[in-house]
Amino acid sequence: MDRGFFLILGAQFLSALADNALFIAALALLKEHLAPEWHLSMLLWCFTVSYVVLAPFAGSFADSMHKGRAMMICNGIKLVGCIGMLVGAPPILAYAVVGFGAAAYSPAKYGLITEYLPHEKLVEANGWLEGATVAAIIFGTVLGGFLTGGQALDWMQRFDLPWQPAAAEFAILVIVLIYLAAAWLNAYIPKLNIQLKPLSHGPVRMTREFFSCARRLWQDPQGQLSLAVTTLFWGAGATMRLVVLNWAVIWLAYSMEKATMLIAVVAFGTAFGAVIAGRFVPLKRAFSVLPAGIAMGMLVMSMLLVYDSTIAATLMFIVGALSGFFVVPLNAILQHRGYLLMGAGHSIAVQNFNENIGILLMVGIHALLVKYLSTPLPANASPLLVAQFGVGGLPPMVAIVLGFGLFVAVMMVLITLRYRRGVRAGVMHD
Repeated sequence: MDRGFFLILGAQFLSALADNALFIAALALLKEHLAPEWHLSMLLWCFTVSYVVLAPFAGSFADSMHKGRAMMICNGIKLVGCIGMLVGAPPILAYAVVGFGAAAYSPAKYGLITEYLPHEKLVEANGWLEGATVAAIIFGTVLGGFLTGGQALDWMQRFDLPWQPAAAEFAILVIVLIYLAAAWLNAYIPKLNIQLKPLSHGPVRMTREFFSCARRLWQDPQGQLSLAVTTLFWGAGATMRLVVLNWAVIWLAYSMEKATMLIAVVAFGTAFGAVIAGRFVPLKRAFSVLPAGIAMGMLVMSMLLVYDSTIAATLMFIVGALSGFFVVPLNAILQHRGYLLMGAGHSIAVQNFNENIGILLMVGIHALLVKYLSTPLPANASPLLVAQFGVGGLPPMVAIVLGFGLFVAVMMVLITLRYRRGVRAGVMHD
């Protein structure tokens, strides 16, 4: 891996770091506005919906220019949403604008990796890229929790400034600087000598082209299974962040700031699993990791039996490691098949479309469960529970954790059985 690759990696890390820190800051902003608990799920839902809406156009946008330039434009859109949140726009709407930029950023980022490296290095590159992304989730989550906590605000208030921001506003100010640093690195990403594909004329033609690409990828045996797994992974991963936050507060009596550390542990495990997969699983053996997904779903259900902090952290690390281990090889084979079938940018846009439909469905179900099945807090509820759930009541954690873990395990069993049938039919390699 050369200097150009690590510039791409650095720009991705800073941009993802800011995205994840902003998520925690937006949660804090909603709490400051006394928003109901289900609004927290809708924050993530509105961020994700741009990936689905823009999917027919994001791939064409990424393939129409040098992808470093596309990444720069998308960072600017994210910055607009971040500043909008700072100046008083509704947090859910402002975070949706950030999602708009992120939706267009993703095909450019992954497409650039596919164009920049030979296919035999894609698993290793994905290990690096997913590791950097997950590291950004770790540090972004921790950074967001720290900046919205009392300690950072106390430090800020030592200075005699004409404007003293609230905790969430201070966090967003710092995040603006991180987006600017990501844009600075984007400027140094090398331009590749490749043939650009001009944008099609009109949204109707672009939409037809996109769904033609989607149909082609779903009809490809290897593309179909890897796309099913990555769709499940990203839907489950997004929902897992919300599940762990509430579980840590209810089961472990963590503050919200401390609960973000547990999300960071999951992300650290995912990075570890991604690196191990990138090092030891070759592209031709990508489907051998499917049993790790089944094990992950089973372990999620055991969260209901855990009340000890050390055991909880260990469990979250293992869950993260299993998820990183099974998604990286399948992500690499999906990129490779997509690149061969339709080009890098279009294939990543199709992948994003399907993965984010998975996120919308799973996060949307979580929001509905929290909105309609939450129960009033008991009379002896701790001040921590009152502060976190006093507006909307206690989420139905038993139903959420059992349903979530069982769904992941069953879906991975079905995908594994489908793979075995493909091997017996001769359309898949064992």
